[in-house]
Amino acid sequence: MTRPIILGSTSPFRKAILEKLAIPFVCCAPDVDESARNNEQPKDLVERLAIEKAQAVAKNYQHGLVIGSDQLAVVDGMVLGKPHSHEKAVTQLKNSSGKVVTFYTGLCLLDVESGAYQSLVEPFEVHFRTLTDAEIEHYLKLETPYKCAGSFKSEAAGISLFKKLVGDDPNTLMGMPLIRLIELLRNQGVDVLALANEHNGNR
Repeated sequence: MTRPIILGSTSPFRKAILEKLAIPFVCCAPDVDESARNNEQPKDLVERLAIEKAQAVAKNYQHGLVIGSDQLAVVDGMVLGKPHSHEKAVTQLKNSSGKVVTFYTGLCLLDVESGAYQSLVEPFEVHFRTLTDAEIEHYLKLETPYKCAGSFKSEAAGISLFKKLVGDDPNTLMGMPLIRLIELLRNQGVDVLALANEHNGNR
């Protein structure tokens, strides 16, 4: 019996990324406190939260594979959250100008029946150009990325802010490292291409 795949997230970005694989899955919101612990490093935090999200969602199922994920953006050792306002977005982009913002994405794949899981942290670097105040204003008016960590959308006009991107998988920047996820699924005996063909009627 094919184990169902459950995405432990309601993020439209992660859902859209996972849909690229053309495999069947359902989404379930994890109920997890995302607060950092004392002196917890960003890499440790995103891995712990990815695991805890998968474990929280697993409680709702008797069998299946649960995907948990979490992401943080860091510049100069400081975590960049979602700005939620124009003023904070301006500050974030000014602080990122000419610097490297590192995104850490925690990923966990948990087998509901056994409770066993695989987890990892995938880094991705965004190298910013030196931005003028006018460029920042033009960009924010264009895309209003106030619900995006770091105040930009890399999949859209945000690409105009960068000098280069450094990482193994561009999907990582949007919250889901597909190459690593496929590896974890393969470790669980899931052939993504075969599953996609079966799901889409291409037997």
